[in-house]
Amino acid sequence: MSRAFVKEDGGERWTPPTHPHTYRVLWPGPSGPEVVHETDDLLGALRWLAARERPGFELRDRAGALLATAA
Repeated sequence: MSRAFVKEDGGERWTPPTHPHTYRVLWPGPSGPEVVHETDDLLGALRWLAARERPGFELRDRAGALLATAA
C-alpha cells in the first residue's frame, strides 16, 4: 500500500474528513465547551437537547450563534 494513504503516527488508514454539520450541541465542561452531538436536522437536535436530564447544554448553529439551551 502506498504511504500516501497511511498516517505517519501509528500506521492507521487515511479517512476523509467529515462534512461540517449545521447544528452542534455543546456541553460547557471544565476545560471549555465540548461538542457532544452534531446533526443537520434542527428538530432532531431540539429533541436530543430536550431528552437530556441535566441543564447546561447549548444548541448552536455552524456560525456559533446560540439557538437554544437545556434548562
